[in-house]
Amino acid sequence: MKNNKTYAGISEEFAMPKTSNIVLLSVPYDGTSTWQKGADKGFEAFLDASENMELYDIETDSEVYKQGVYMPDPITENSSPEAMVEAVHQVVKKYINRNKFVTIFGGEHSISIGTIRAFNEHYNNLTVLHLDAHADLRKSYEGSTFNHACALYEASQETNLIQVGIRSMDVSEKMVMDTDKVYFAHDIAYDDYWMDSALDQMTDEVFITLDLDVFDTSIMPSTGTPEPGGLLWNETLEFLKKVFQQKNVVGFDIVELCPNPTNKAPDFLAAKLYYKMLSYKFYNQDEAENIEDDYDNQDIETPFNKLSKFKDYDNS
Repeated sequence: MKNNKTYAGISEEFAMPKTSNIVLLSVPYDGTSTWQKGADKGFEAFLDASENMELYDIETDSEVYKQGVYMPDPITENSSPEAMVEAVHQVVKKYINRNKFVTIFGGEHSISIGTIRAFNEHYNNLTVLHLDAHADLRKSYEGSTFNHACALYEASQETNLIQVGIRSMDVSEKMVMDTDKVYFAHDIAYDDYWMDSALDQMTDEVFITLDLDVFDTSIMPSTGTPEPGGLLWNETLEFLKKVFQQKNVVGFDIVELCPNPTNKAPDFLAAKLYYKMLSYKFYNQDEAENIEDDYDNQDIETPFNKLSKFKDYDNS
């Protein structure tokens, strides 16, 4: 399978492998999902929605695609879950070593085992921020340690794992789960300080793995295992924005889009989410690079002066 398109239909000028700062890997794998199938079609739906998205981000006053977004050929290994995980691991590691900002779109959540493994080998003391309806902490499921229900088990043993939005799990996962670093959906609804608490528990380098079923089914019904009572759009972006502002997000993946041909809105949500996360990442990077200029020109009016959400750097 070859990629004959560019991300979001952007010009080839911004999609070249050597000059692009961002790599978008696709893993159309749906081998271990246990209810609704279709996550292997998620990337195609995501790409189609991206081509119909405005590429100017109002909030950050930016066009992040100009950083360059290169899409290699999809990772199509599907002979076994183990083989798929190893293929993802090797390809992700290759692009990390090329100093690219690596992003991955699934596919179901088992792809993240290989992704997280590659990032954890590269970064010391990595935090994995896991946004999901499900804990995904089973050591083995249906005879495999590479099942989507086991997607975060290895991360729980090898990294600083923080989980957000959880509202469905098996009782056996309680033995593995560090409940001090879990922000259950029912608690989030009544805790005004959960975002700050989660941030305080993160190390400097953070990898984000986001299962789209973390969102409430009212805005994201197109997943393999939808769960009611999830997060909404603005609160999720508020949290992600804080993470990108305060931490070095080294990469991220988005998984479990199971498209419904009669409802394109969830596909567009996934496309917009990916672009917002890129916009936050490179806005934050540009801020750091230009901080001396900011001090020298404090009285100059810019679009960012009006974005009060981006001016709060008080971590107290």
